[in-house]
Amino acid sequence: MVQSKKQRFGFLAFCIVPTLMLFLIFTVYPLVSGLYYSFFDWSGSSANREFIGFANYSTLLSDNIFPRAVLHDYFLVVTKVFGIMILATFFAVALTQLKIKEAPFYRVIFFFPNIMSVVVIGILWTFIYNPNLGIINSGLSFLGLEQLTRPWLGDPDTALASLVLPSVWAGIGLFMLMLMGGILNIPKSFYEAATVDGAGEWQQFWKVTVPLVWPQIKNSILYIVITTLNGSFIIVQVMTEGGPDNATQVMGSYLYQQAFVRNNFGYGATIGVAILIISLFTVIVLQKFLKREKIQY
Repeated sequence: MVQSKKQRFGFLAFCIVPTLMLFLIFTVYPLVSGLYYSFFDWSGSSANREFIGFANYSTLLSDNIFPRAVLHDYFLVVTKVFGIMILATFFAVALTQLKIKEAPFYRVIFFFPNIMSVVVIGILWTFIYNPNLGIINSGLSFLGLEQLTRPWLGDPDTALASLVLPSVWAGIGLFMLMLMGGILNIPKSFYEAATVDGAGEWQQFWKVTVPLVWPQIKNSILYIVITTLNGSFIIVQVMTEGGPDNATQVMGSYLYQQAFVRNNFGYGATIGVAILIISLFTVIVLQKFLKREKIQY
């Protein structure tokens, strides 16, 4: 009996310890280090670090660019959540409820952008938005709408909005598959009962489909929010580098510029701490807002 307990403990330790070590090294240690360095004036490459207390946080509160970066991040969060979820839900319902023969083919087509690197997607859409050779301006000129052509990524009025389309395009496939999995698990008898009760397709969608796939919808929204607040930096850096005139600056790109371009690593770490706090606050609020009673079936 004692030997059995030791074997069980050894097996659990063998399974848990490596994962715990990776978590501590790649998650906990960077978080603690970022918090530590935020109290220093440090270039990131010098051996000299000057402890300055909360001076970096005071600078952050008076920074004119950081609040704009936060608003830009939230703009991308809202537009991506609505854009991706509406289109992903539409395609998921269409491919599961309309009995389309080519559904497997469309699944692959819609999911294809998800296997592409964000860098590749950014470069691709940079060419699409190119004011001289891009498809958008060329198409507008072909239709005789030259007055609508513009340098989409070079105009402060359109640069941020131009980042939404590639972000939505790249995210539809994954969340479509997540919702399709939930829809396909709904018993057909539920829809049959709703039909007998006189519910139309639109009513069935709101009264049957949405409540029963709400866990997938909730997880999708939270995933989009988290990845946007923490990962929109990549596509911004590839397509606009935060310009023009900080019109597309987000928290991640501003952190990168401060820490690795301007060699102000301490201030960059402070921005990282702010990103963590803002992300946690946003997720906690969303968790409460999206909370619903779980339906068993």
